[in-house]
Amino acid sequence: MQIRPLDRAEIASWVDLRAMLWPEQPRGELESEGRAAIEAAPPSLVVFVADDGARLLGFIEISLRAYAEGCDGSPVPYVEGWYVSGDARRRGIGGALLRAVEAWCRERGYVELGSDALAENRLSRVAHAALGFSEVETLLVFRKRLC
Repeated sequence: MQIRPLDRAEIASWVDLRAMLWPEQPRGELESEGRAAIEAAPPSLVVFVADDGARLLGFIEISLRAYAEGCDGSPVPYVEGWYVSGDARRRGIGGALLRAVEAWCRERGYVELGSDALAENRLSRVAHAALGFSEVETLLVFRKRLC
């Protein structure tokens, strides 16, 4: 298995994985948003992938946010998406992806990394904790329809 930056020729495979992570979002949106984010100058997403020589097994994507809850610096590298295919889990791929991001961040002088998970996503919360993240805040999000 190899962890490396996403190659532009792999965008369709990356979008396939993004669709598994965010199944409620239309594939066309995932593709157009993803493509725009990595093709911008400078890119607004940094994407690392895990591959086994035959296919992509997972990805992690980060952005630089002006602010992140519980973080002191600005900008803050922030995990926007992190996914490993179901048949490839529990083999250390998620941790390897995260370590690639951590190295990328350290090389650029960042000293912290932000991320989030839905409160009910126990698997993500356990994975974050196992890889050294600490929960800093629980946030409830509200919406009020105005029309």
